[in-house]
Amino acid sequence: MQKNKRSRNLKSSTSAFGMFAVFLLMILGNVAFAQRTITGKVTDATDKSELIGVTVSVKGTTVGTQTDVSGNYSIAVPNNQAILVFSFIGKTSKEVVVGTQTAINVALVDDSKILDEVVVVAYGTSKKADLTGSIIAVNAKDFQKGNIQSSEQLLQGKVAGLQVTSGGGSAGGGSTIRIRGTASLNASNDPLIVIDGIPVEGNGIAGSANLLNTINPNDIESMSVLKDASAAALYGSRASNGVIIITTKKGSSGKPTFNFNTAVSAGQVFTKVDVLTGDQVREIINARAAQTGDNTYKNLLGTENTDWQDQIFRTAIGTDNNLSAGGTYKKVPFRVSLGYSNQNGILKTNNFNRTSGAINLSPKFLDNALAVNVNLKLANTNNRFADEGAIGSALRMDPTKPVMTDNPYGGYYQWLDGQGKYKQLSGFNPLGLLEQRDNTSTVNRLIGNIELDYKLPFLPDLHLRTNLGLDNTKGSGTDLINALSATNYLTSGRLTDYKQSKSNKLWDVSLFYEKDLVGIKSKIDVLALHSYQDFVTNVYNFPAYSADGKTIIPGTEPIFATDKPQYRLDSYLGRINYSFMGKYLATASIRRDASSKFSPATRVGYFPAVALAWKVRDDIFKNSKIVSDMKLRVGYGVTGQQDFGQFYPYLARYAQSTATAQYQFGDKFYTFYRPAAYDANISWETTTTKNLALDFGFANNRINGTVELFQKDTKDLLATVPVAYGSTFDINLFTNVGSLTNKGVEVVLNTTPIKKDKLRWDLGFNFTRNNTEITALRKQEDPNFTGIPVSGISGGTGNSIGLHAIGQWPYTYYVFQQVYDENGTPLEGVYVDRNKDGQINDSDRYLFQKPAPSMLFGVSTSVNYNKFTFSASGHAMVGNYLYNNLQSERSVLRNLIDPLLVINNATTLLTKTNFFNNRYLSDYYIENASFFRLDNINVGYYVGKVFGNTTLSLNASVNNVFFVTKYSGLDPENSSATGVDNTIYPRPRVYTFGLNFDF
Repeated sequence: MQKNKRSRNLKSSTSAFGMFAVFLLMILGNVAFAQRTITGKVTDATDKSELIGVTVSVKGTTVGTQTDVSGNYSIAVPNNQAILVFSFIGKTSKEVVVGTQTAINVALVDDSKILDEVVVVAYGTSKKADLTGSIIAVNAKDFQKGNIQSSEQLLQGKVAGLQVTSGGGSAGGGSTIRIRGTASLNASNDPLIVIDGIPVEGNGIAGSANLLNTINPNDIESMSVLKDASAAALYGSRASNGVIIITTKKGSSGKPTFNFNTAVSAGQVFTKVDVLTGDQVREIINARAAQTGDNTYKNLLGTENTDWQDQIFRTAIGTDNNLSAGGTYKKVPFRVSLGYSNQNGILKTNNFNRTSGAINLSPKFLDNALAVNVNLKLANTNNRFADEGAIGSALRMDPTKPVMTDNPYGGYYQWLDGQGKYKQLSGFNPLGLLEQRDNTSTVNRLIGNIELDYKLPFLPDLHLRTNLGLDNTKGSGTDLINALSATNYLTSGRLTDYKQSKSNKLWDVSLFYEKDLVGIKSKIDVLALHSYQDFVTNVYNFPAYSADGKTIIPGTEPIFATDKPQYRLDSYLGRINYSFMGKYLATASIRRDASSKFSPATRVGYFPAVALAWKVRDDIFKNSKIVSDMKLRVGYGVTGQQDFGQFYPYLARYAQSTATAQYQFGDKFYTFYRPAAYDANISWETTTTKNLALDFGFANNRINGTVELFQKDTKDLLATVPVAYGSTFDINLFTNVGSLTNKGVEVVLNTTPIKKDKLRWDLGFNFTRNNTEITALRKQEDPNFTGIPVSGISGGTGNSIGLHAIGQWPYTYYVFQQVYDENGTPLEGVYVDRNKDGQINDSDRYLFQKPAPSMLFGVSTSVNYNKFTFSASGHAMVGNYLYNNLQSERSVLRNLIDPLLVINNATTLLTKTNFFNNRYLSDYYIENASFFRLDNINVGYYVGKVFGNTTLSLNASVNNVFFVTKYSGLDPENSSATGVDNTIYPRPRVYTFGLNFDF
């Protein structure tokens, strides 16, 4: 039945994407060919360098083209009276009558009026020079290059204050995104993502842990990062962690042009965990047997030298193909695209593939008074999830044993008891975990909107705008564990279905007024907006069956067949931008949000913001030949937070008991419900941000950048904290309590050291220094309160390695201070008696280091020479520490010679410490994880014309080239906020080769 469902989904997806292909063919059939061809070159009038991407069009027609990487163009014209129009951002457009000429070369001059690039901001666009807030726009040419499967990875290392950390190397996997550090303890710290005007919810659904991978990176035109409150407060209740605005590519004027690009990639594991070989295990156990006279474990040894990590990893091949068309068809600017990507993971059985389609139409009606913008994106992703527990099993499994043997568990070697059955708790064959499990899913996403902008006839400066948006996602899958798998030794395999759908509906209505007040040398624009957004999630609950799908596994029957959490946001916004003499700028806004997650008494929040800017150059350095830009900015604003896991935490409710609190009646266990803790007065968490910045440019902006100071103060934290016994139905309560502050400095420096006729070198650098401190955690003072234990670890029972404590970073490590001998070797179980009371207990634990980095760095460079391009980028973190849980759990002799009478493996650290027992809470395992990673090297070559007017470009890249660190673990870059490093899916080094055709 599942297969039939998948078949229907595939057919519907195929027919939808087929419509895009038909549309492309229709356009191809209507392309007209002209009678004459004009060629030439377009250069910069100042430095004579070639201009790439200049639009060359025949005036009054839809015929057009663009210059190539050498500044050359070729265009068909109908007759001698044709006029060619040359236009380029930042340059004055030029018109030339063709006449009898066959070659026309043009030099374009700077146009100071349009020199500033246009940046996408909240509810509109703005020139970069007129910005008053901290907004960074990254365009397609500056995106991270190479094998990029998920859109957020395009920004890695590109923006000061932005931290994009991959959760591992799984195919189609996502990343943790942080803008200017942490603003909350238990609520979300993820930024708001806005896709073509639609604020989207969350980043996960059943069948996918990363919804951003449904957006084809090839369709993205730009990404704007809104960092301070004056920029982000326009989104009010959802902007405490900043905003990322994704803008996809749009149609343009001119005749239809086409692009096809294809790439093939190969990913490989380039770092593995250092564990003992079979020979080393035998040497240790034989030596211990000779010393103790006990041959128990010696008799369990095998004769192999199995590298279990080699057994589960592979070279991962991937392909990515994209076809797009854009231009004007019958006076309607359009862009359509189709994409297909198939990526294997380096962990065997892991696969991700995506089929995507997008269409944009932007016609105008009523003598251009009514502008319509239609965006539609469809995506179908299919996943096969590998059992990532195989990574941990590969590190634990006895290397003296073979991979396969004769046994009842499909031939995968397992430890067996005296009856020939799986020995419980002895671990599992890692290859068996992968090959005896089939967890597949399908996710379909439709995201689209229609925007209408109407110039009112009685007042053309007043626009009535509306935006209707929809984001529908459905995810479903089946997790099948083979009946012969040792993981289900108590049942005959396991079959579990899962299904979920999400619907996000948006309706914005606004009035926008813009006017140049020439008489008073002023310009003003005013926005008044009402926004309504409705979020609905449908969760389908299924029982688990035996592998044959016939028998329900006891205890898995759902209480309810479906759950339907839902909430709504109702918002009003007012904003005014004012410019005096073009050099004194002011922005003020206020947003009112109401969220149904809170009670009627507390659900409304008000979020004001104000920002001022002064173009210093226009006053002080007006005649300077050195200073080309200088602007001072200051901002203040308040944003809110209501993004947390619970939907209605203000309501009294009953919670289902855990599995350990079920009641047995006969041979069945029954779940009970008990009152849950709740806070009827829970309300908004709010963050107040202040920033002071200086934007600068020298030598005609060949040296430019920003220095910015910021401070974020969050109060009424939404956090789970301990409460007094008897005050509620639990010892912990989710409520508003505590505060934290986050402050720092950002520096951005972009340079063009060389700018010559055929050679250009760009070099960019960004730096962020950040400090986060918890300033309050309780509603009432308690002298005995040390903090809230956090950061659970693997090993022992209920162990936590971190603490939320006042005056400290979140998740600061709480550990014992290790004692070492004269050779620097740690002494097992020997710690410093810090309170000098003659005994070692929890009172001797201390706060030591933290997971979050104090400093972030990003660097990128590009060189263009004739037809060759070269680019490289990297990023670094300093001051971040990790708890090496892998070593604390697996580097002791007790792990090697398990009391269950099995042999496990251990890390090579065992040969240095010779620890017998685990010492989970020692600061010995807190390691400096500062690092520098070279993210990408890319080389390109423009071949030129290959088939008629078809041009070809080649590119090759390497992603995850190398990293430098003192950290002894697999990877120093960890996406976990807690800083607990256990077994993670390693990031591969990926080699990619691609072809790009324009025609």
